[in-house]
Amino acid sequence: MNDSESVQNAEDAVEEKLQTFIDAVADSETYQQFIEANTQLESDPEAMELLDEYRQKQRQMQQNFDQELMAELQEIQTELSENETIKQHREAQSALVELLQKTNDVISEPIGMEFAQSTGGGCC
Repeated sequence: MNDSESVQNAEDAVEEKLQTFIDAVADSETYQQFIEANTQLESDPEAMELLDEYRQKQRQMQQNFDQELMAELQEIQTELSENETIKQHREAQSALVELLQKTNDVISEPIGMEFAQSTGGGCC
């Protein structure tokens, strides 16, 4: 076996393990709860309207800061925090982020660097 074949075999093995990892995450209860919460959120018109209104107010604030607009934004934030569908989505999202952070930590330790860290990059 030459060096090129050896490298290819190693890359194939990594891809196979990566697919196993992806499947395990996708099959996890944490991910499934996130998918369910996301579906519930997308099918809740009141929650979606609140989120759209919040995003719109945020964009307006970025363009022109205004105290009245800030008060409206804070009022919407309160409504968001009280909406059960949105709370469940946020909790499921936080649990998924925590799971992914743990997997990042497990991978990072043996390779001696932060696995999910951007190294800057781009091609140029």
